[in-house]
Amino acid sequence: MRLPLAFDPAPLAADIAALERGDWTEHFVRQNYEGEWSALPLRAPATARHPIQMIYPAPGVTEFVDTPWRERMPALSVVIDAFQCEVRTVRLMRLAAGSVIKEHEDLDLDVARGFARVHVPIVTSPEVDFRLNGVRVTMAPGEVWYLRLADPHSVANRSDIARIHLVIDLVVNDWLLRQLAG
Repeated sequence: MRLPLAFDPAPLAADIAALERGDWTEHFVRQNYEGEWSALPLRAPATARHPIQMIYPAPGVTEFVDTPWRERMPALSVVIDAFQCEVRTVRLMRLAAGSVIKEHEDLDLDVARGFARVHVPIVTSPEVDFRLNGVRVTMAPGEVWYLRLADPHSVANRSDIARIHLVIDLVVNDWLLRQLAG
C-alpha cells in the first residue's frame, strides 16, 4: 500500500552517494538470498555494538538510538522525522545488481501485531521485481510503501544497478493508521 507521503529522491540519493562498499554490512541470513544483500544502520538497538547487531531488529528490544551514519545523512533524517510515531530500526538496504532475495516471511511485521515496516526507494529500476503474495509491487524513488511482510515476499534485481531502499520499522499508532487508511 502506497502511503500519502512522498519525498524528492534527489537529496536522498545525494546522501548515499558517498557511501562505499565497505560501509555496508552483509545481511546475515544467507539462506534468504543469492548474490549481495547488505544494510547500513541509521537507527539501531541501543545496546548493539557489533555491525550485525545494529542491522538486526531483534524481537523484544525496546530502546533504539540513532547511529553516527544518520548525522551524515540530513535528507534521510527529514524522511525519518516525518513519521509521527515511534521509530524503531532504520536501515538502508542494498540489493546488488543481479541479486535475489528469496521468498520468505517476516512474521512480526504486521500492523495487526502493532508493527509496520515502510520502504522508501532511493535508487531502483523498473527491472527490480518485488513480489508480495506473488503480485508485483512497483515502487518509484521517493514514494513511501507499507508492505505486510508477514506475507510471502521476494525481490529479484534484474537491473545493472544496486537497488537501495530506506527501510523504517515503526510502532503502529493512530497517526500511522490514518496514513494507512489513505
